[in-house]
Amino acid sequence: MATFKLYGDRLSGNCYKVQLLCALLHVNYAWVPVNILAGDTRVASFLEKNPNGKIPLLELDDGRTLSESNAIINYLAHGSALLPTEPFALAKVQQWQFFEQYSHEPYIAVARFIAKYFGLPAERRAEYDAKQKGGHKALAVMEQQLQRSRYMAGDTLTTADVSLFAYTHVADEGGFSLEHYPAIGAWIDRIKALPDFIAMGA
Repeated sequence: MATFKLYGDRLSGNCYKVQLLCALLHVNYAWVPVNILAGDTRVASFLEKNPNGKIPLLELDDGRTLSESNAIINYLAHGSALLPTEPFALAKVQQWQFFEQYSHEPYIAVARFIAKYFGLPAERRAEYDAKQKGGHKALAVMEQQLQRSRYMAGDTLTTADVSLFAYTHVADEGGFSLEHYPAIGAWIDRIKALPDFIAMGA
């Protein structure tokens, strides 16, 4: 039985984070499709639930709502092996999640959005090109970390990996080849090999 509703877009990496987390932890939910290009997140009924007008959005059975993908997955992972309780280990997970939001997503996710959702129109080509340097800088930081540990926050899978996997494994859709990032490639393969892994768009 579903314990909450998840409002989202199946091609969105931020929404996919929540879907993947739920698959790994066998958490049931009711999916509510949202068409961002059609303006579904800007209608009054949605803005009442999330004034920021963004997805994903989690709505509990009691009416409480939670937005921001990393906050959602950490909430759902509470009490599981994917979210440490020891203070420093937890902070390391959050460190990588903040990195994802501030140093990774603004480049890789935005470039992918311009290309995948809009078809890389000429008027946005300069913006797309400007994202490449920052995206490769973020990938280089990840590569360095994954040369030292099997997963982003250490040697076990955590929500930090879920956060960063979402847009990294489709980085090529934003023009970022992973050819020169072998440690990232091996990490992606490890996550895809997890027994309960689901692909984006599932």
